[in-house]
Amino acid sequence: MVRRPGPGHPDVMGDRANIIVVRENGTHELYRTGWAVGIDLDLLDGPAVVLASLPELRQDGWWLDDAMARAGVLVDLGRRVLLFFAHEGPSTELRHRAAMLELIRERWPGWEVRRLYDGPAELRAYVGLDPEYVRCRDSGPDLAPFLAPDDDELAGPDPGGVVVTVGTARCHVAAGPFDHPVREGVSLLDRLADAPEHGVCRLHVGAGIHLVPERRRLAWWSLSPTPHADDVPALWPGWTVEFWQDDWKRHAGACGRFSPAPFGAGAEARSAVLTEARERRAARAGHRALVTRLRTTPARPQAG
Repeated sequence: MVRRPGPGHPDVMGDRANIIVVRENGTHELYRTGWAVGIDLDLLDGPAVVLASLPELRQDGWWLDDAMARAGVLVDLGRRVLLFFAHEGPSTELRHRAAMLELIRERWPGWEVRRLYDGPAELRAYVGLDPEYVRCRDSGPDLAPFLAPDDDELAGPDPGGVVVTVGTARCHVAAGPFDHPVREGVSLLDRLADAPEHGVCRLHVGAGIHLVPERRRLAWWSLSPTPHADDVPALWPGWTVEFWQDDWKRHAGACGRFSPAPFGAGAEARSAVLTEARERRAARAGHRALVTRLRTTPARPQAG
C-alpha cells in the first residue's frame, strides 16, 4: 500500500531524495530534499518552479545510496533532459503511471523526459561519476513473502506487490515493500513451490515476473526502480532474461494469469493525479509557513 507523508511533516530520516542540476557549461550541483515520496508530483510545477525551490537544499558531496534514496531527479539545463525515479507516488501506480508521465511531459515542453530503473547509480553515471559509489552490496535481497489471495495487504485499489506467473498454469503474488523477487535468482523457484496460488491476478500490482521454466526464459518489469537491475541476468545462469521496463501489458499478454481489473485511464486518471498534486502543494506550503514561524518567533526567556 502506498504511504503518503503526513501534512507538513516530511520524514527526513526515510523520505530522502537527491536532485541534480546540470548547468549549461556541464558542471553539476547536488541537492537533497526530505520530500521524496511524491516527488513526481512536484515535477508538475514545471522547470522554473522546481529550480526556484532548490537553493536552500544544496548538499554538495552528499549522495544518497540505493538503500537510502527514495527518489531522485536530474535536470540537465543544456540538453533539456529530465531524468527521475521514485519508489512511491503516482508514477509507481499502475492506474496512474501513464497519466503522470503524460502530465509531466506537458509541463516540461521541449524537454526529453525519461524515468530511470536503477536508481541513484544512473544519476551518477549521467554526470560521469562512478555509479558503484552509491551501490549497496553488503547484503542479499530482502525477501518478499508470498501472500494469500485474502491477505489484508492486498486490499485497496493500489496494493502494489509483485505478480509472478509460471507459464500459463500458475500465478503468485509477493508483498510490495521488499526487493524485487527477480533479484533472488534461481532460488526463487524453490520458494514458488510452496507459494499460495492466485488463479488469475486482477490486482493493480507494481511489478511482475513471467517464468517459462521448460524453456528457461524469464521476463520481468517494474514501475519503481530496482537497484542492480543490470546484474539480474547473472543471477539466472543458463536462462534467457528480458527486462520489460514498465510495460506491464506485455506480461498481461504473455499468459492468461495476469489481467488487472479495469481502471479509469485518460481524464479520470489525470484528474486524480492533479488532485493529489494540489494536496501536496498545500501541504508543502503549510510546512514552509510553519518553518518560517519557528524561525522568526523570538525564543521565550528561560525561567530562573
